Amino acid sequence: MNIPYSGEILSLICAIIWATAIIFFKKSGEFTSPFSLNFFKNVICSGLFLLTFLIMGRTLLLPAPIEDYFLLIISGIIGVVIADTLFFKALNLIGAGFLAIVDCLYTPVVIVLTFLFLGEYLSYIQLLGALLIISAILVSSLQLPKNSIPRKNLFLGMFLGSLSITIMAISIVMIKPLLNRAPILWVTEIRLITASIVMGIIVLFHPKRKGLLSAFRPSKNWKYMLPGAILGNYFAMITWMGGIKYTYASIATAINQTSVIFVLIFAAIFLKEKFTSQKFIGMIMAFSGVLMVTLG
Repeated sequence: MNIPYSGEILSLICAIIWATAIIFFKKSGEFTSPFSLNFFKNVICSGLFLLTFLIMGRTLLLPAPIEDYFLLIISGIIGVVIADTLFFKALNLIGAGFLAIVDCLYTPVVIVLTFLFLGEYLSYIQLLGALLIISAILVSSLQLPKNSIPRKNLFLGMFLGSLSITIMAISIVMIKPLLNRAPILWVTEIRLITASIVMGIIVLFHPKRKGLLSAFRPSKNWKYMLPGAILGNYFAMITWMGGIKYTYASIATAINQTSVIFVLIFAAIFLKEKFTSQKFIGMIMAFSGVLMVTLG
């Protein structure tokens, strides 16, 4: 690709796509449980990536060591089955705007984990950036407007959101050495298929399996669920990979995190979430912290 700044453009498109998907996921959560929504988007996107593999003439079963497959299976279980379900639950509790700020924890958590377990360098500027993001979460939740989120839901949602981001980061750091030598598309598909199979087994033995499978019955909620799944887990992934490929990873990551800005704007417009001064300050602090962590 010879288009100037193609990596930066793709990273910005990824941020906008992800922000749009969050809005669709929030609307979907009004009718569908977090587990069902997660199961639905995993099955849909597994199928889309399999179709992509067929079109590209690639094979799903690469001649990789059994240890690589084992790591990807564990990563898929904790990072997609558990973390994404917690993420959707937090989204239902606190809304898109607050969760967008919490989502900024992902980058510093990954960097701290790679420092602790992989011995990668961690600068003082990156530490300050991580503290700034944590402060942003606290600032954004200090004072709530009247008729807003109940404080109990806010704290529970913040906790579940932070927990989901931490688990998600762990699931990525544990396969980081593998990511350096394996195709990202293949890694993504193995994790998604693993999650779909595991969740399918859970549903099979669950006493309320009819309710959990209700998401797969065509309904008016599909106008939110399908776009959310396809945008959030397929197109966002492809543009993210393109951004990483055509520009520096640090620059792509920083641009990706502009999604916090788009989520807050879209949430105010389409979900009628209040864009408070606390959210604005939290957004600026969180984004500044991400820049410090990414570029520091």
